[in-house]
Amino acid sequence: MKIVFSLSLPRDEASVPVVRHICRDALLNLGVQRESVEEIEVATSEACTNVLKHVSGTQDSYEVSVEVNDSQCEIRVIDTGYGFDYSSLEDFGHTHVDPDAEGGRGIFLMRAMVDSIRFTSEPEQGTIVHLIKHLELEEDSVLRRLISVVTPHD
Repeated sequence: MKIVFSLSLPRDEASVPVVRHICRDALLNLGVQRESVEEIEVATSEACTNVLKHVSGTQDSYEVSVEVNDSQCEIRVIDTGYGFDYSSLEDFGHTHVDPDAEGGRGIFLMRAMVDSIRFTSEPEQGTIVHLIKHLELEEDSVLRRLISVVTPHD
């Protein structure tokens, strides 16, 4: 069983806290432990901010899709811009970050907060940032209860 929701948002910096709050509230209401939720909030905010700051040639909106099951949360931040060569960022984001640098910390933060980050980018079709976080659920979580209803134990 999975729960999926998606948002189509204007390319405006005011949309980032909207995404963050909707994700946070949904995950907390499903019974995801607060620490996992906070890490997802940071990573999602960074991914959205990167879309707003670094994407060109895109429409007036971008999308965020969130898929939650009993063990993980997958977030996709989707733009329809020109795409970019993310391989040039792979080593930088993995190994170090210059604390005095103006940029470059977003990918480092996303990697630190989630279990998996992947970029899919096609020229003229845009980029998808895939974030995957394994979840810890509260003992009495709604998500745990919903899963047991869909897949009852013998």
